[in-house]
Amino acid sequence: MKRFHVHLHVRDLQQSIAFYSRLFDAAPVRVERDYAKWMLDDPRLNFAISTGGGTPGVDHLGFQVDDASELGELKARARAADMALLDEGATTCCYARSEKHWVTDPQGIAWEHFHTLADIPVFREAPASAHGGSARCADTAASAAAREAAACCTPGHTHTRACCG
Repeated sequence: MKRFHVHLHVRDLQQSIAFYSRLFDAAPVRVERDYAKWMLDDPRLNFAISTGGGTPGVDHLGFQVDDASELGELKARARAADMALLDEGATTCCYARSEKHWVTDPQGIAWEHFHTLADIPVFREAPASAHGGSARCADTAASAAAREAAACCTPGHTHTRACCG
Protein backbone atom coordinates (compact mmCIF):
# COMPACT_ATOMS: atom_id res chain seq x y z
CA MET A 1 0.00 0.00 0.00
CA LYS A 2 1.24 3.45 -0.81
CA ARG A 3 1.49 6.40 1.53
CA PHE A 4 1.45 9.93 0.11
CA HIS A 5 4.55 11.95 1.03
CA VAL A 6 4.95 15.71 1.41
CA HIS A 7 8.18 17.42 2.47
CA LEU A 8 8.20 21.11 3.40
CA HIS A 9 11.01 23.50 4.25
CA VAL A 10 10.23 25.62 7.30
CA ARG A 11 11.95 28.60 8.92
CA ASP A 12 11.29 27.68 12.55
CA LEU A 13 11.13 23.97 13.33
CA GLN A 14 9.67 24.24 16.84
CA GLN A 15 6.95 26.67 15.75
CA SER A 16 6.08 24.39 12.82
CA ILE A 17 6.04 21.26 15.00
CA ALA A 18 3.58 22.96 17.35
CA PHE A 19 1.38 24.06 14.44
CA TYR A 20 1.30 20.73 12.59
CA SER A 21 0.85 18.74 15.82
CA ARG A 22 -2.31 20.74 16.51
CA LEU A 23 -3.43 20.57 12.88
CA PHE A 24 -2.98 16.78 12.68
CA ASP A 25 -3.98 16.17 16.32
CA ALA A 26 -0.85 14.02 16.58
CA ALA A 27 2.73 14.37 17.70
CA PRO A 28 5.51 13.70 15.19
CA VAL A 29 6.94 10.18 15.20
CA ARG A 30 10.47 11.54 14.75
CA VAL A 31 12.01 14.83 15.83
CA GLU A 32 15.62 15.84 15.26
CA ARG A 33 17.36 19.22 15.51
CA ASP A 34 16.57 19.99 11.85
CA TYR A 35 13.72 17.62 10.98
CA ALA A 36 10.35 16.26 12.07
CA LYS A 37 8.06 13.62 10.57
CA TRP A 38 4.46 12.52 11.04
CA MET A 39 3.18 9.14 9.81
CA LEU A 40 -0.57 9.60 9.63
CA ASP A 41 -3.04 6.80 8.93
CA ASP A 42 -6.07 8.95 8.10
CA PRO A 43 -5.19 10.03 5.49
CA ARG A 44 -2.20 7.77 4.85
CA LEU A 45 0.46 10.47 4.80
CA ASN A 46 4.19 10.73 5.48
CA PHE A 47 4.53 14.45 6.25
CA ALA A 48 8.05 15.77 6.87
CA ILE A 49 9.43 19.21 7.61
CA SER A 50 13.03 20.39 7.75
CA THR A 51 15.04 23.56 8.16
CA GLY A 52 17.99 22.54 5.97
CA GLY A 53 16.72 23.88 2.70
CA GLY A 54 15.97 26.84 0.59
CA THR A 55 12.85 28.96 0.53
CA PRO A 56 10.15 27.80 2.95
CA GLY A 57 7.39 25.88 1.23
CA VAL A 58 6.89 22.61 -0.62
CA ASP A 59 10.19 20.86 -1.24
CA HIS A 60 8.88 17.76 -2.98
CA LEU A 61 6.05 15.25 -3.14
CA GLY A 62 6.15 11.50 -3.39
CA PHE A 63 4.96 8.04 -2.57
CA GLN A 64 6.36 5.80 0.14
CA VAL A 65 5.70 2.11 -0.52
CA ASP A 66 5.56 -0.87 1.79
CA ASP A 67 7.65 -3.26 -0.32
CA ALA A 68 10.15 -3.48 -3.16
CA SER A 69 7.60 -4.78 -5.68
CA GLU A 70 5.50 -1.61 -5.32
CA LEU A 71 8.62 0.49 -5.85
CA GLY A 72 9.32 -1.50 -9.01
CA GLU A 73 5.77 -0.80 -10.23
CA LEU A 74 6.22 2.94 -9.71
CA LYS A 75 9.54 2.83 -11.57
CA ALA A 76 7.97 0.93 -14.47
CA ARG A 77 5.13 3.50 -14.68
CA ALA A 78 7.62 6.36 -14.75
CA ARG A 79 9.62 4.73 -17.52
CA ALA A 80 6.47 3.91 -19.52
CA ALA A 81 5.47 7.58 -19.33
CA ASP A 82 8.90 8.63 -20.66
CA MET A 83 9.66 10.51 -17.46
CA ALA A 84 13.26 11.41 -16.74
CA LEU A 85 14.12 9.06 -13.91
CA LEU A 86 16.99 9.38 -11.48
CA ASP A 87 17.54 6.05 -9.74
CA GLU A 88 19.40 6.56 -6.47
CA GLY A 89 19.07 2.91 -5.49
CA ALA A 90 20.07 2.23 -1.91
CA THR A 91 20.70 5.51 -0.11
CA THR A 92 20.48 7.23 3.24
CA CYS A 93 18.71 10.49 3.80
CA CYS A 94 16.39 12.14 6.32
CA TYR A 95 17.31 9.77 9.13
CA ALA A 96 16.40 6.70 7.04
CA ARG A 97 17.97 4.05 4.84
CA SER A 98 15.87 3.71 1.70
CA GLU A 99 15.71 2.46 -1.85
CA LYS A 100 14.49 5.33 -4.05
CA HIS A 101 14.19 7.02 -7.38
CA TRP A 102 13.03 10.47 -8.49
CA VAL A 103 10.95 11.84 -11.35
CA THR A 104 10.02 15.42 -12.18
CA ASP A 105 6.67 16.57 -13.52
CA PRO A 106 6.36 18.98 -16.48
CA GLN A 107 6.25 21.96 -14.07
CA GLY A 108 9.55 20.96 -12.45
CA ILE A 109 8.08 19.50 -9.25
CA ALA A 110 10.20 16.64 -7.96
CA TRP A 111 8.48 13.38 -6.97
CA GLU A 112 10.26 10.87 -4.77
CA HIS A 113 9.30 7.18 -4.86
CA PHE A 114 10.86 5.25 -1.98
CA HIS A 115 10.82 2.17 0.20
CA THR A 116 12.13 2.83 3.71
CA LEU A 117 14.28 -0.02 4.98
CA ALA A 118 15.42 1.26 8.40
CA ASP A 119 15.86 4.30 10.58
CA ILE A 120 19.36 5.67 11.05
CA PRO A 121 20.67 8.05 13.76
CA VAL A 122 21.97 10.76 11.38
CA PHE A 123 20.40 12.88 8.64
CA ARG A 124 22.67 11.24 6.07
CA GLU A 125 25.50 8.75 6.25
CA ALA A 126 28.64 9.59 4.30
CA PRO A 127 28.26 8.15 0.80
CA ALA A 128 30.35 5.07 0.11
CA SER A 129 30.30 5.45 -3.63
CA ALA A 130 32.62 4.34 -6.36
CA HIS A 131 31.51 7.40 -8.31
CA GLY A 132 33.87 10.03 -6.97
CA GLY A 133 32.27 10.13 -3.53
CA SER A 134 29.00 11.42 -4.94
CA ALA A 135 25.74 10.35 -3.37
CA ARG A 136 24.40 10.32 -6.91
CA CYS A 137 25.29 7.27 -9.00
CA ALA A 138 23.72 8.43 -12.21
CA ASP A 139 24.17 11.65 -14.09
CA THR A 140 21.49 10.98 -16.64
CA ALA A 141 19.29 13.28 -18.64
CA ALA A 142 17.12 13.65 -15.54
CA SER A 143 15.87 17.13 -14.83
CA ALA A 144 17.82 19.59 -12.71
CA ALA A 145 15.31 19.08 -9.91
CA ALA A 146 15.85 15.33 -9.92
CA ARG A 147 19.64 15.74 -10.01
CA GLU A 148 19.39 18.18 -7.13
CA ALA A 149 17.21 15.67 -5.29
CA ALA A 150 19.97 13.10 -5.39
CA ALA A 151 22.51 15.52 -3.95
CA CYS A 152 20.20 17.24 -1.49
CA CYS A 153 21.47 15.64 1.66
CA THR A 154 25.17 16.20 1.14
CA PRO A 155 26.75 18.52 3.71
CA GLY A 156 26.63 22.16 2.75
CA HIS A 157 24.16 21.68 -0.10
CA THR A 158 21.62 24.46 -0.44
CA HIS A 159 18.56 22.96 -2.04
CA THR A 160 15.64 24.74 -3.53
CA ARG A 161 13.18 22.03 -4.46
CA ALA A 162 13.78 18.33 -3.97
CA CYS A 163 15.17 16.41 -1.02
CA CYS A 164 14.29 13.50 1.18
CA GLY A 165 11.55 11.28 2.53
